[in-house]
This record gives sequence, C-alpha cells and structure tokens, in this order.
Amino acid sequence: MPMLLPELQFAQESDLTVAEFRELLIASTLGERRPIDDLPRLAQMLRGANLIVTARDAQGLLVGVARSITDFTYCTYLSDLAVRQSCQHQGIGKELIRRTQAAAPQATLLLLSAPAAEGYYPKIGMGRHPHCYLLRAGETLPD
Repeated sequence: MPMLLPELQFAQESDLTVAEFRELLIASTLGERRPIDDLPRLAQMLRGANLIVTARDAQGLLVGVARSITDFTYCTYLSDLAVRQSCQHQGIGKELIRRTQAAAPQATLLLLSAPAAEGYYPKIGMGRHPHCYLLRAGETLPD
C-alpha cells in the first residue's frame, strides 16, 4: 500500500476558498466536469456542502479535497473527491474517504464516479450499486 507523505495535514475545513477549490479541481482533472468558469456557482457548491475534508502539504498547498453533503446519520453524498495529479497514487484519496466516513460513521457513503476513476473505487474496497438514477440539470420528468 502506498504511504502517505508524512507532512500531509488532513482537516475538516468549512471555509475553503473558491480560488483554492477551483485551482485544485483543475489540477486534479475534475475541473473537466465541474463549472470552473462559474465562480458564483463554485461558491454555492462550497456553501451547500456541510462536510469538507482537505489534505494540505507542509507548505499549506491544497492537495486533496472531499466535498460532501450529509445528514451525519443515514447518508453522506461525497460529491467531489479531487487529488492533485502530481500527488495521486499516494493514498490521499483513500484517506480523504476514510476521514469523510469517520465524520459520519452511521451514514452510508455514496458517490458517483468520474468515468476515468471507475476502476479506482473497487480497488480501494468500495462496492458498486446498480440502482442509481439521474435527472440532470435542465431535464424534466415527462407529463
């Protein structure tokens, strides 16, 4: 198993800035699927999350984030898991997931995988759920 860099600091941060969040999304490639050019929307994404776990290096650079919405008792939706590309394959994503789960231990943790990450989650021990349904922004239910 990869070793975490000893100088990494993990924390729950409710005041993550939009600039840091945006920069990490871009550096992790998750920005390809997030509204990185819509700063008010990114700000609302941060305000709407009630559990944000971060990883920072010794200089304070944000290297990973897990942004979630949870009721802390039944379910936790991990909506963004991003690790800076230059820091991947060191166990940071797995540790962010562990700490997210630890913040709400009674809750089931669920997420939707980015296509490029579909093979990652089974490798770290997460199960696949076959019954997920989406109604994307702008789509409506038929009459």
